[in-house]
Amino acid sequence: MVGTNWILMDWTFKACDETEWLPAKVPGCVHTDLLRNGKIPAPFYGTNEHDLQWIDKKDWEYQTHFDLTADLLAQTSLELVFDGLDTYADVYVNDHHVLAADNMFRVWKADVKALVMEKNNHVSIRFRSPIQEDLPKLKQLGYPLPASNDQSELGGLGDQKLSVFARKAPYHYGWDWGPRFVTSGIWREARLEGFSSARITELYIRQERITSETAEFTAVVEVECNQAGEAVIKLQTEGQAWELTVELIEGINQVELPARIVSPQLWWCHGLGEPKLYAFVVELTRQGKTISEQSISTGFRSIRLVREKDGQGTSFYMEVNGVPVFAKGANHIPSDSFVSEVTRERYRHEILSAVESNMNMLRVWGGGIYEQRAFYELCDEYGVLVWQDFMFACSMYPGDEAFRLNVEAEAEQNVRRLRNHPCIALWCGNNEIDSAWAHFNEHAGWGWKQHYTVDIREKLWADYEAIFHQILPKAVEQYAPGTEYWPSSPLVELSNEAGQHATSIKPAGDVHYWGVWHNNEPFENYNDRIGRFMSEYGFQSFPEYESVRTYASEEDMQLESAVMVAHQKSGTGNRVIKEYMERYMNEAKDFPSFLYMSQVLQAEGIKVAIEAHRRAKPYCMGTLYWQLNDCWPVASWSSMDYYGKWKALQYYAKRSYQDVLLLITTGEEGKLNFHIVSDLLTPLSGMLQLRLVDFAGGELWTHSAQVAIAANTAGLVLTLPVDELQQGHDLASIVLLAEFMVADETISSVEYYFVPAKEMQLCVPTITMTEVNGCNGATFALTTDTLAKQVWLSTEAEGQFTDNFFDLVAGVPKIVTFRSRAEGATTLTPSSPGRIRVQSMVDFIVK
Repeated sequence: MVGTNWILMDWTFKACDETEWLPAKVPGCVHTDLLRNGKIPAPFYGTNEHDLQWIDKKDWEYQTHFDLTADLLAQTSLELVFDGLDTYADVYVNDHHVLAADNMFRVWKADVKALVMEKNNHVSIRFRSPIQEDLPKLKQLGYPLPASNDQSELGGLGDQKLSVFARKAPYHYGWDWGPRFVTSGIWREARLEGFSSARITELYIRQERITSETAEFTAVVEVECNQAGEAVIKLQTEGQAWELTVELIEGINQVELPARIVSPQLWWCHGLGEPKLYAFVVELTRQGKTISEQSISTGFRSIRLVREKDGQGTSFYMEVNGVPVFAKGANHIPSDSFVSEVTRERYRHEILSAVESNMNMLRVWGGGIYEQRAFYELCDEYGVLVWQDFMFACSMYPGDEAFRLNVEAEAEQNVRRLRNHPCIALWCGNNEIDSAWAHFNEHAGWGWKQHYTVDIREKLWADYEAIFHQILPKAVEQYAPGTEYWPSSPLVELSNEAGQHATSIKPAGDVHYWGVWHNNEPFENYNDRIGRFMSEYGFQSFPEYESVRTYASEEDMQLESAVMVAHQKSGTGNRVIKEYMERYMNEAKDFPSFLYMSQVLQAEGIKVAIEAHRRAKPYCMGTLYWQLNDCWPVASWSSMDYYGKWKALQYYAKRSYQDVLLLITTGEEGKLNFHIVSDLLTPLSGMLQLRLVDFAGGELWTHSAQVAIAANTAGLVLTLPVDELQQGHDLASIVLLAEFMVADETISSVEYYFVPAKEMQLCVPTITMTEVNGCNGATFALTTDTLAKQVWLSTEAEGQFTDNFFDLVAGVPKIVTFRSRAEGATTLTPSSPGRIRVQSMVDFIVK
């Protein structure tokens, strides 16, 4: 008889010290269940977060009743399976204790065949408060462990930081962009699994040698058997099949079936080719009857982290199918404080937004979760590489045996869970811990180690090395052989000396550069602070007005109101935004204008960084800004707000990440430098067309030059003296327009201004927007009578324009199309946006 699964439904919950049972949604958590039952106010609104800290101090209980189906009852083996329990939980079946969970990131199983009945079975789960559970651990340790982002004071715990003791999403305890909601609950699927004779529990396509000529691989099939004997394993994909007759023994069997495909279609990351996926099905048969089967999708590709000595240090880049890849992307955090609220549609919006923005990599940051299956499936589908952190961030962790064994099991399960996904490019041990502790450099780091005696320092470092230099790399090597492992981000290299730590920018390893923002350094420093791979940097902005109003009343719309401060988790972040705005921009006329201008400020700053990193190719081979998304509505470093609305930065990133990019920089001795960056695998040659115009569109000077750029590199293609262009014109009222054209097609274009934005002589533009005939109300042409900076097209419809927050130059029409995505669709299609509001910078500044 083929095995069967049964999802457990109809859950109820209550606080353990109360008697009222309430309906619960599984997957879910206590906070969302309380909200659905009207027991708490909206957690994200106003300062409600502060008033809901009592929830994590209580124990909670979930229960359900069920009858067994005839199929399940007939199975000889029956397991209760939880894909995720958050976090400390005791599970009872018909009043029998069957398992104790202590890790949010693990799957938990219990054999319940002998405990269940045909009718009226009862499952009860008691979730112990993570706070009450871990307070004794802190006391027993005798000293605190560093956890910089743990908002223990908001949680009413003073300086007692507990996040490090629980194998639970660190951001639940708060972060410098997220609220403190320490959840409990059944956060992934709960089900019964039954089988008789034998079942396939896992199919792993271990890729041995992948080229365009052949894909050599091994199908590793795990079979659980309770009836020894002969069986046949058959593997199929796209009309090809392989079979193997095996002798199964009772217990766990691992069967390896070698195979090869001639002339395979390879999986490529976005921008280099199609992300081809093969659907594999494996069947287990006995006496000609299929008793179990399993299917997976994967892609054939080779991925290598290339770290080789060169004339400038040591390289750091991803190579896909033998091609060096410049990583273009962002850091991903959990998309909700309550992760079970994130639907596949929300994941698709995020991944598709990344692809629409010309990204090819996302970093799953280590303070969140090992993401849901949908996230990785969509990255596979769209060709987005994933830099995958293990879930450790910005803290030192315990080193006792129980903690280490827990981590070992967590690492094994998650590496095995994700190893078939072709998108996984690299596993990284943690976020920022190596550089924060900086063990081999007494005067570097975040000031943590200075609070401990020498003996405790050595113990904490030994505990660190046990996890990040031994347990985690061993798990990757054992369960996903050939996959790259990087111990910490950022890191120079493992050397057991001061040079290991990325406490400054060095010509090796990866870099987190936070001089801009945290050290109040100017945006211009992005041009010089460049490493081999820029895995973090960023600047904050606010969401747009409509998004802010979802958590704030009109009376709260002030920079230092209690609500705005509560929704700014980076300390004095609102003041930092204001100070940078005063440095680079004119004064906002009111608070709604400040919101818009904060987005432009962020976008302009990160543009400097991205384009500096790309100009430095191939020395620098990756740029991942912080951060793509938000877990709640907030002022943060994100380029999309919590509701998925694109900020100005998302549009800027789309332009700055295009495969071929024309850039203009100011060189030495009054020169203008013209650069072309190309991610294409073929060389390009074409014409560089230059026009100098005044803000009213009057042409003042023209020039053209034949230029060329080699494949997959960046280069300086032209230098001109500024004096040749200026010719006595007022620099505050002219703009240089540059186009790189190949075969009469504009490949890339850019505007260059000769003075900072604050000094430009802007007039109020008259912008005309007309619908383009034959485009069903989706495409529009915009013109202006004078330069309009950062034109913002806003609409109530869900979707994006093909461009936005752009400069509109007089005499140069701009064509834009509004596109949206129907639920379940995989691409954006043109659609009518309804009413469009058109504004530009002069509408928001004090005149």
